[in-house]
Amino acid sequence: MLRLSTDVHMAMVAHCLRGLPEEACGLIAGSPTLDQVVAWYPAQNVAHSARVYTVDPLAHLRADRDAESRGHQILGVFHSHTHTDAYPSPTDINQAPDPAWHYVIVSLRDIQPAVRSYRIVDGQVEEESVVIRTHWAKAS
Repeated sequence: MLRLSTDVHMAMVAHCLRGLPEEACGLIAGSPTLDQVVAWYPAQNVAHSARVYTVDPLAHLRADRDAESRGHQILGVFHSHTHTDAYPSPTDINQAPDPAWHYVIVSLRDIQPAVRSYRIVDGQVEEESVVIRTHWAKAS
C-alpha cells in the first residue's frame, strides 16, 4: 500500500498535466516502514518524449540529498502515460531500478487522470493500493 496526502496527489497530477505533450516524471520520498509519501520532487524528463521518461540525474541527486537531510528516503518514482492506461509498459518494467520502490503512474488518457502504483520485482508487476488522505497521524 502507498499512502499519499491529498496535496502530494494533486501536485503530482498537476506536474504531469503541465508536462504534456511529453511524459512527466519525478520522485517520491518518505518513510519506508510506513510507505507514506511526505515529499515529492518534480524532475525534468530528459528523454523529452511522449512515450518514455528519464529522470534528470541532477534532480535525482538533489531529491535524494534533500530527503536524507529530512530523515526520509526516496520511495519511488512517478511518471505520466500520455495516451495509455496507468499500467507499466514493457520499457517501464525493464528499466525498474529498485525492487523496493513504488512505481506510480499517472494516466492522462482520459478526462479524469488515473493514479495507480506498482511494485516491480524481477520483471513481475504487482499493483498495490493507493490511499489518499487529507492528513496523516504522526508516527510515534
